[in-house]
Amino acid sequence: MTSQTLGQPALPALDVSGTSAIPFSRLVRVELRKMADTRAGRWLLISIAAVTALVLVIQLWVVVAQDLVVNFTDFMIAMNTPMGILLPVLGIMSITSEWSQRTAMVSFSLEPSRMRLVAAKFVSTLLIALAAVVVGLVLAVVANLLYGALTGNTVVWGLTAVRVLSYFLLHVFGMATGFAFGMLFLNTAAGIVVYFVYSFVLPGLFQLGASLLGWFADLQPWIDFNAAQNPLVQGDASGSDWAHLAVSGLLWLVLPLVVGTWRVLRAEVK
Repeated sequence: MTSQTLGQPALPALDVSGTSAIPFSRLVRVELRKMADTRAGRWLLISIAAVTALVLVIQLWVVVAQDLVVNFTDFMIAMNTPMGILLPVLGIMSITSEWSQRTAMVSFSLEPSRMRLVAAKFVSTLLIALAAVVVGLVLAVVANLLYGALTGNTVVWGLTAVRVLSYFLLHVFGMATGFAFGMLFLNTAAGIVVYFVYSFVLPGLFQLGASLLGWFADLQPWIDFNAAQNPLVQGDASGSDWAHLAVSGLLWLVLPLVVGTWRVLRAEVK
């Protein structure tokens, strides 16, 4: 039997084919808000700014106490250290939080296109990297001005647009690599551990291998993504340096990003 009475008109079907898609800019804004909405994300952002300021204060204290001569670039390099460590963790959490907090089903229901959602998350990490460069520049400017006021030495800037672009690329590579590892493992702890092994253990192993094996010394620049980024810090990257950066980036950034994207698009949402 059927509950529908004979002769009763069928209920109209809900047609959503003409409904416009969610604007991509709105998805990006939502993803940016997600990074600060959780307690972990909010305190991570606060910690990044606080630790960066603390590092600059310690550097300024040592410089003034030892009567050292520094310039604006030295403060910028010091600023990059804490941000280079903590920002990728934020990139990892931006994707893994959907799975660890079981909000992926809600996100993919509101935006069925997983590719658009992943793209919005990736763009939001790039915006965070840009904001980090701006905050770092402001803190470094303050530190350099305080250095001149406390020591009486001439304040040297020497900052160029190329150098600012280099610092931005460093943070983009760090955030993007963390984001790629997060998509590859879809687990916060695993992503962070693997990223720290990649950042702090592998470079030492690469240096050891290069010192013991001649053929590996020739291979290292092409597979060591961390070492390939050093010329960006110095601001003197040559053509071969860019080639090393492109090849090693293909191995440690593009490949995990592609595989991670494939996994997110096919992963079962629970």
